[in-house]
Amino acid sequence: MKRNLLSLITRTVFNQNFISQRYTSNTIPFVNVKVVDRDNKTVEVKAKIGTNMLDVVLDNKIDIDGFGACEGTLACSTCHVILDSDNYKTLPEPVDEENDMLDLAFGLTPTSRLACQIIVEPRMKDWTFVVPKDVNDQR
Repeated sequence: MKRNLLSLITRTVFNQNFISQRYTSNTIPFVNVKVVDRDNKTVEVKAKIGTNMLDVVLDNKIDIDGFGACEGTLACSTCHVILDSDNYKTLPEPVDEENDMLDLAFGLTPTSRLACQIIVEPRMKDWTFVVPKDVNDQR
């Protein structure tokens, strides 16, 4: 467990620093993405490269009740999002802790991820993140 947690922390810090250094210095620091909320309303927002999708939703003040209740600490599944298959395949594999939380998520699909674990990259321009209609908060 300690090894997995250390791996998660190391990967998260490395990814954020790597992406920030690689992309923010010589390209546009934002990409446009779409978030489909629980009412099936699509909201187009600017996502800062190097941040996670949970922060994108919160920073853009998208009102999704209970979204990100644990504030990105991998202690719940309230930031569960669904991606299309092609985009999902390009993301890094989820760590064990994310998979454990996804097992508790409402409406789990083969392309489900936690928004707190998706780091925004330039290639995510025009991606769509669908929030399931309900939430299962098992904190």
